[in-house]
Amino acid sequence: MLSLLLLAGFGVSTDFEGGSIGKVTVLSPTHLQCALVGQTDQDGRNRQANWYYFQLDRLPHQEITIDLVNLAGEYDYHGPVYSVDQNTRPVYSYDGKTWTHFRDGQVSWDEQTPLLRLRFTPERGSMWIAHVPPYTTKDLARLLDSFHASPYLKSEVVGRTVDGRDMPLLTVTNPATSAASKKVIWLMFRQHAWETGSSWACEGAIRFLLSDARRAAEIRDVAIFKIFPMADPDGVAHGTVRFNRNGYDLNRNWDTVDAQKMPEITAQRKAIFDWLDTGHRVDLFLSLHNTESGEYLECPRPFLALGQRLFALLRETSTFNPTVPLRTLDTAPMPPGRMNVAQGFFHDRQLPAMLMEQMVEYNSKLTRCPTVADRLEFGVALVRALAGAA
Repeated sequence: MLSLLLLAGFGVSTDFEGGSIGKVTVLSPTHLQCALVGQTDQDGRNRQANWYYFQLDRLPHQEITIDLVNLAGEYDYHGPVYSVDQNTRPVYSYDGKTWTHFRDGQVSWDEQTPLLRLRFTPERGSMWIAHVPPYTTKDLARLLDSFHASPYLKSEVVGRTVDGRDMPLLTVTNPATSAASKKVIWLMFRQHAWETGSSWACEGAIRFLLSDARRAAEIRDVAIFKIFPMADPDGVAHGTVRFNRNGYDLNRNWDTVDAQKMPEITAQRKAIFDWLDTGHRVDLFLSLHNTESGEYLECPRPFLALGQRLFALLRETSTFNPTVPLRTLDTAPMPPGRMNVAQGFFHDRQLPAMLMEQMVEYNSKLTRCPTVADRLEFGVALVRALAGAA
């Protein structure tokens, strides 16, 4: 955690859950250079540099400049790649709760360094800046606590993370109606710590499923939702990016399961296999992710009809803005440690396992970058679409 008072006269801090920024250099009394920490995998490769979340305080009543640097990364052993680039619009908050994207005129990109520059005049003496609107383990705990008395929610712990945090699994349905003919839909969110949009969508989905809305009640009567709300709580808490505390990508390695190195995968995999092995069904599995500028859905070839139904419903009834047609999940042989969760479940049990990516940059359907409200709304639409497709 970083907490210091700079010579510039104002402070930079990451002394809170999810906080992250690296070396801070004072270039002038109103100009700071802030390096991203980034994160590498178990081999010291595939550096991901797309998470920062820090607080500024004792801010002056004049224009300040923040340069974000150390942005070069590597993806699938190829680089340099830049997750923070000319299309990135960070968010800021003056209360730590309400997040607003910086305007185009407040952001510039220097290709030579490279760096992303923020130039703005603070409205208050303290503020927070992040890559995308943060969502922490405390946010999830508050959400679940608000529904602890719901007769439609069951929460259980299916395992522990590297750091010993609980791996929660939620079940949402109406227990008063027969489960025999109910469709069963499994959802997984936040496999990568930086992808906070998936957590906001998860919250929207849970709030809707447990609401008094007529459609929510109808869905609870005919479906069972099994939800992993946060697949990497350690990474969320520590403000890391893509890998667990041992450096393993939790959306790869589904073919190299190791209970010591990646207990998160072990726990989730066992939970769904135990469900199947006790005679239950799985009608659809979906893992939701965020990426920079792409938005798509992919599914295994044998389940293309189901994928097409879901794709069409989402495109017609939600903010889903596909940048490519429905993609076929790659099920070809691959090097060890590269199989994602959907590939793993299809490979092992021939499940209708799908994966979705949603963009964090400019969305032409929204005509802006997605907001927290957009993600919450999408969570509602996702539940409706999944129930309709299944």
